[in-house]
Order: sequence, then C-alpha cells, then structure tokens
Amino acid sequence: MENSKHEQGHDPVDDNSPRLKPEDQAKVDEFLQKGVNSVERKPFKPIRLVILLLVVVTTLSVLSQLLAKWAGVY
Repeated sequence: MENSKHEQGHDPVDDNSPRLKPEDQAKVDEFLQKGVNSVERKPFKPIRLVILLLVVVTTLSVLSQLLAKWAGVY
C-alpha cells in the first residue's frame, strides 16, 4: 500500500524539474509576446470602478423614486 502511487503509474513530480520541453517552452514564450498578450495596458484602478458603480446605482435609485412618484405609488 505504501507504493500505491507508483503501482498506478504515477511518478512523483519534482518541483524543480521543467514542466515543458525547451522547444515547447519556446513556442509558449513566442505566443506570449504577440497579440493580446503584448499590449501595454493602463494599471487597473479599483477606486474608479467603485465610483462608477456608486454613480450608476444612485442614478437608478433616483430614477426609480421619480417613477414611483409619477405613477402615484407614494
């Protein structure tokens, strides 16, 4: 039972060994250098997203209140 992994054909993976052959790694590196992956982007600003979310929610809330008053709910 101690060697059950070896009996099933699973070899332990050495964390220091490369996971790809050099030619495969070269293909991956080449792919990452072109197309979408090579475009420089501005840094993500979460505060801007929070402000946009607050503006949208506030606007929708005000519109719903105005619609409720116009429809005679309040």
